Amino acid sequence: MRVLPRSSRPAVKLFAVFLAALTSLALVAVAVLAPALPARADTVRDGEYWLSEFGIDKAWNVSKGAGTTVAVIDSGINGDIPDLQGAISGGTDVSASGQPDGQKPIGAEPVHGTLVASVLAGRGHNADGSPVASGAIGSDGVVGVAPEAKLLTVSTWLGSVNPSGRTDMQQIPDAVRWAVDHGAKVINMSLGSSSPDWPPSWDAAFLYAEQKDVVIVAAAGNRGAGNVQVGAPATIPGVLTVAGLDRQEHASVDASSQGVSIGVSAPAEQLVGDLPDGTYAQWAGSSGAAPIVAGVAALIRSKWPQMSADQVINRIISTAKDAGAPGHDPIYGYGILNAEAALTADVPETKVNPLGSIADWIRVHRPDAAAPPSTPLAPTQPPSTEPPLAEATPPAPVASAGSSPWPAVVVLGFGGLLLVILVGGTWHVLAVRRRDAEKDSETFHKLLQ
Repeated sequence: MRVLPRSSRPAVKLFAVFLAALTSLALVAVAVLAPALPARADTVRDGEYWLSEFGIDKAWNVSKGAGTTVAVIDSGINGDIPDLQGAISGGTDVSASGQPDGQKPIGAEPVHGTLVASVLAGRGHNADGSPVASGAIGSDGVVGVAPEAKLLTVSTWLGSVNPSGRTDMQQIPDAVRWAVDHGAKVINMSLGSSSPDWPPSWDAAFLYAEQKDVVIVAAAGNRGAGNVQVGAPATIPGVLTVAGLDRQEHASVDASSQGVSIGVSAPAEQLVGDLPDGTYAQWAGSSGAAPIVAGVAALIRSKWPQMSADQVINRIISTAKDAGAPGHDPIYGYGILNAEAALTADVPETKVNPLGSIADWIRVHRPDAAAPPSTPLAPTQPPSTEPPLAEATPPAPVASAGSSPWPAVVVLGFGGLLLVILVGGTWHVLAVRRRDAEKDSETFHKLLQ
């Protein structure tokens, strides 16, 4: 693996932005790339401060995510780099602009998906740069929160005009349904919008995930990208929304947004992750906080495979360390992530998702929509790669087929007759007046003679 020296890679600020669709969606995930870091354990691995400071290394005594599949809906993941070799178990492309296996980085910020994946399930690598054996964790490079979990990569084209023409309204629901159908027990969505609303085209897909008992984790968004308030999909009921923290465990000024849908907070600044070319980067954003929490969800689902998604989410938020205003608040949610407690604490069982239900929301807020079925929806078909339909043009007025012309003829006939009568009457009156005037003039001349 070739690693660039620190001075050879300039700092780059990446702002990923959704294509406009109904609500002018704008991607809230922000990655700030610093100079590439050398592949040495004392600079890369030690840079992953969240592993020890948030109890993740202690949670590994219980689980490392084996047997759990996590879908990463993002810009695509390069699974060939040493830290991610063996991590990808499948993938697809829903943009119609990537590779069928979802491993080609695409979109306006193609590095984003690989950064997210490495934080979630990186394996690290050996000191000589070679990939580790299956089930092992390398001494160097990035190790993810759930290093034994398997990843599904679902590539989407976001942030610029998609060459295929497929919009986020089409890509996002296709991505969610494909992930569910292919065994994902956790879905990470480090993407979002500038609006709390989401298009109705997303309803059925998120309902499908809820019915299939899948945990969906989404980024809250970033003030630095102009998103002060949390936007969709992080506002969808039942989704575990993650806010960002700085190194002092305070709400990040730039790498987080606020909103009542926030469930938990996790590190979002001074993160380190893999780039698709095999080098490393420091970055920031709630899009990095989300995979940390998604990784903890994978650890829980690995330890207790039969545990419901509702209970997994409840374990994470109920064991979080309270911060900000007492109890739940729109800055930290239920508090700061505590991975060790989430894997070891005695948490009362719950039968409902404490963050709500999309099924209930649809019943209340989409009254014209069909009632959600009581049984899970059927699996989706493979995503369509057909381009969107052309914009409709207003129809030109045409005569009604099979209609009789006689009503129009009758109306026109009566109108013409009336016009003739009016013209004739006027002519007659004027003629009579002219004749009378001539008689009066003749009489007047006789009197003068």
